Amino acid sequence: MLFSDLGLSEDLLSAVKDAGYSEPTPIQAEAIPYVMMGRDILGCAQTGTGKTASFTLPMIDILAQGRAKARMPRSLILEPTRELAAQVADNFDVYGKNHRLTKALLIGGENLGEQAKILNKGVDVLIATPGRLIDMFERGHLLLNDVKIFVIDESDRMLDMGFIPDVERIAAMLPPLRTTLLFSATMPKEIKKLAEKFLMNPKEVTVSRPATTADTITQGLIMLDRPKSRQPGAEQKIKRDLLRNLLEEEQPRNALIFCNRKRDVDVVYRSLERHGLNAARLHGDMSQPMRMETLDKFKTGDVKFLVCSDVAARGLDIPEMSHVFNFDVPTHAEDYVHRIGRTGRAGKQGRAFTIAMPIDGKYIDGIERLIGSPIPRIKSGADAPLAPAANAPVSPVAGTPVSAAADAPALSAESSEQPQTEAAPVPEADTEAEARPKRRRGRGRGRTEENAAPSSEEAAPPAEEESPADEEPMPLPEPRSAPSRNAGRHNPAPANDTNKDRGQDSSGVKGLGNHVPAFMLREVDLKDKG
Repeated sequence: MLFSDLGLSEDLLSAVKDAGYSEPTPIQAEAIPYVMMGRDILGCAQTGTGKTASFTLPMIDILAQGRAKARMPRSLILEPTRELAAQVADNFDVYGKNHRLTKALLIGGENLGEQAKILNKGVDVLIATPGRLIDMFERGHLLLNDVKIFVIDESDRMLDMGFIPDVERIAAMLPPLRTTLLFSATMPKEIKKLAEKFLMNPKEVTVSRPATTADTITQGLIMLDRPKSRQPGAEQKIKRDLLRNLLEEEQPRNALIFCNRKRDVDVVYRSLERHGLNAARLHGDMSQPMRMETLDKFKTGDVKFLVCSDVAARGLDIPEMSHVFNFDVPTHAEDYVHRIGRTGRAGKQGRAFTIAMPIDGKYIDGIERLIGSPIPRIKSGADAPLAPAANAPVSPVAGTPVSAAADAPALSAESSEQPQTEAAPVPEADTEAEARPKRRRGRGRGRTEENAAPSSEEAAPPAEEESPADEEPMPLPEPRSAPSRNAGRHNPAPANDTNKDRGQDSSGVKGLGNHVPAFMLREVDLKDKG
């Protein structure tokens, strides 16, 4: 099938051809004709299959007729993150170059006044994150009475970030007669209930089993053994050493490196930079201009390795992405699908590797249940075992020497004498900081992009940052004994404590202890009164 068979206009087909596409993906081939007919769509397809174009292309043709009014957009696209919203806007620029459609991007980190000026001129397409959209509506800069097409993109991510109450409120502002398109990479029960509430007689378009990984992605899992060292940061250092070895083995064209916490993003980025690797970082604490600049450098090839949190797991579309590395195992199984889905796109081959510790076993089990198959255990990124070191630990999965210990610089003798105490990884919630003030959960209209999830900085223990030369961490101080609850209380034991004679602990009170109530000391007349 060709794009010309889908009923699109000649101007739009010309733009698609100029972009380098001639054949639609399965989700595009099935969804576009129904969108052109004005049907509600419930679309489910794995990431990287072209869901964005499946609604942007028909929207351009539908909106080609008509004119937008001031502050009244003709269509609305909701995205969970700023990066996704910006990418959808780029799609309209590419495919709509032969049309005179106007668009506006409402995301946090941008000037409210400038966004209001664009809305006042009238826009055909409004692309927004929920928090900023509601903020602009409450300020009186926006009316939604004229929306003809409503798109909820990455709805499962909306669910994960706590935006569903905001989405419901926005939907209530829209006219009832509209076309609603809901797209998701996974289809949990909550999303199905949402579809039943918002969609009218929708056409279900599912081109693959929900939460499956693309066949074009070669996956690998490297399970490390627990480090023997009790030094703080020993586990992270082993993982960083292994990561650098994997990068050397694989020689990726470019790669995304995912961490669960923003602080770990900074640590891994600095480690790569110190070892001469062309790396950059991306996480939710960066300003919007800096985030966009970093993404542009990565897309153009000025940056080879991008260390990021899950803020980049959805929507980052780089067709030539060769590798994805999970420095941390995602704590939500769905995030694994989205992370590795950044590679192997548009029919191209990709490779994805995950570094795991024994403590990550339950997360690995959840991922394998979700995708319906085990992740192949490997010894190295190239699936070719390297020569293990003499004291290489043994993988608990396959009984083979672990590549990390084989390839990474060996830890010092002091750092490998005692077992490490590990802490469970804490997922990062990279929420999008919007202009609205924070509100307590459970009050008002729901969670905003600022308080969609608690900050990992608050929920997780601080990560150990490596020294400038990846030196061994300092030893832990001797643990202090916990003070007694009765410390400082003057409570001397009686001299005639009989409990000690019985070999019992006198620290606690047993029954009445040594205290005799006064009523028991009274003399009792036992004479018969009868």
